[in-house]
Amino acid sequence: MKIVVLDGHTLNPGDLDWSALEAIGEVTIYDRTGTDESLIVERASGAEIVLTNKTILSADTIGKLPDLKYIGVLATGFNTVDGAAAAARGIPVANIPTYGTDSVAEMVFAHLLGFARRVDKHAHDVAAGGWAK
Repeated sequence: MKIVVLDGHTLNPGDLDWSALEAIGEVTIYDRTGTDESLIVERASGAEIVLTNKTILSADTIGKLPDLKYIGVLATGFNTVDGAAAAARGIPVANIPTYGTDSVAEMVFAHLLGFARRVDKHAHDVAAGGWAK
């Protein structure tokens, strides 16, 4: 089974292990692919599984990938994939619905506390020597 990751750097800047994915098929990982449809098709050609994050899979692109059987979005949204085109071909599209759930909640509370207590102002004052004065 041929598996292509179109923009692996957005998910894995180098600190994750792809071996679990490599155990189920022949994996090709591209750091970034961009928006050039001909490049997307060239890279994903022959793949049964395509994983993407930021790279757009339009109806036209999906139509040019006859071997495609599954699209995985390495994020929470589906906006990078033409879901209707995939559905028309019987290609399931899945995302990662709980991606970053804990860290998003932590960030919300960090910002709430930061705004309420003006942590940024105090940190700036300390860095500028204000605390010592």
